[in-house]
Formats: sequence, C-alpha cells, structure tokens
Amino acid sequence: MSASVRTRRTRWVAGSAVTLALLFAGAATVASARGDAAPAQPRTPTSGSADAGFARDMAVHHQQAVEMSFIVRDVTRDEEVRRLAYDIANTQANQRGMLLGWLDLWELPKTAPDGQGPMSWMPDAHAGHDMAGMDGMSGTEGMDHDGALMPGMATRTELDALREARGEKAEILFLQLMTDHHKGGVAMARGCAERCAVPAEKRLAEGMVAAQRSELDLMADMLTARGSAPRS
Repeated sequence: MSASVRTRRTRWVAGSAVTLALLFAGAATVASARGDAAPAQPRTPTSGSADAGFARDMAVHHQQAVEMSFIVRDVTRDEEVRRLAYDIANTQANQRGMLLGWLDLWELPKTAPDGQGPMSWMPDAHAGHDMAGMDGMSGTEGMDHDGALMPGMATRTELDALREARGEKAEILFLQLMTDHHKGGVAMARGCAERCAVPAEKRLAEGMVAAQRSELDLMADMLTARGSAPRS
C-alpha cells in the first residue's frame, strides 16, 4: 500500500470518528431536551428536612422503647411479655442504628438545629387524632414535659413506676405504656411516609406502621387476658 493511500485512509478514519462523535453529542442533546436523559441523583437531605427530622426524633423515640423493654424484662418472669419485650428491643435497636447511620451518611447532626424542637418537621403533629394528649409538643424545645418530648413517649414518672412494679402489675403497665408509645410511633412513621423524600427511609417508615399496628393488636389481647385494657 502506497503512502498516499495510507494517508487518505487515516484521514477518512479520523474524519469518521469526529462525525460519529458529533452525531452522539447531538443525540444526547436532543434526548436531554426531550427529558430522556438519566435522572439526576437525589439531593442529600438538609438538616431541617422531614427526612433528617424523622431520623433524629424516631431514634430518640425508639431508644425509650428499648429502655422500657429492658426494664420489664427484669421485673417479670412471664415468658410472653419477655418475648414481646425482646422482639421490640431487638427490632427498634436495629432500626435506630439505621436512622443514626443515615444521619452520619448525610453528614448531619443528631440533634435538632437551633430553634427547632422535637417534631418541628411535622408541624401539624398535635392536630391529628393519633396525637391526642400531645398538644403543644411541636416546637417546644426547653419546655418540661417530664421527659415525654414526642407523641406516645412515657414520662420520667411513668418509667420510675415501671421500674418499681413487679409481676402482673409491671406487665400491665408495660403493655399500656408501650401501646401509647406505638400509637405515637405509628403517627410519626405515617408523617415520614407522607413527607420524607428518601425512598429507603419512606419504606422503613411504612414498615414501622405495619409492624407496630400488628403489635398493637397483640398487646390489646395480652391486656385483655390480664383483665385490663389500653389507657386510651
């Protein structure tokens, strides 16, 4: 092959490559204009978002459920109650780890920003049916609620009473306190399912609603078997 032929072939290949590159670039531009481009990556939640607020508040909410479960485990020998307490402690400790892990991943603080109290991400919380008895909870940082900062949380006085109770009295009080706790947790999880933007967090919240509603039915039956009932 002569040098002139090789030169012409090289120019043709180079020219073809440029032409193909221009065609691909043009196609990408058209696709972008038509909305066919790959979807943008989701933004990291901000500190004031529902995603971050739910993660922070539910981590605190879950921690108290774990605490109550360990308390009742030590004051009753009833295997049914101890088994329920173990399941709640194990499940909610794992979920709490996920929520705190997301805050770490998002590089967000585990405490609310200045001026934002518990439940500030869900400003209408106190207006809902499931929030009965929780009026004034939203945006009340610094106010004394005897430790009950969020819907359904037990007060310090109630936790002390649970520690002091024994046998069936402890079982009934635990089931009543945990029933209130679950009702508040379900309302919060529904709030995230409606407001949160991160798909994985929305799925977790929806799973919480289903699981805790099932446990609410179980605890109602356990209270009935002990001649008692939920407090509300």
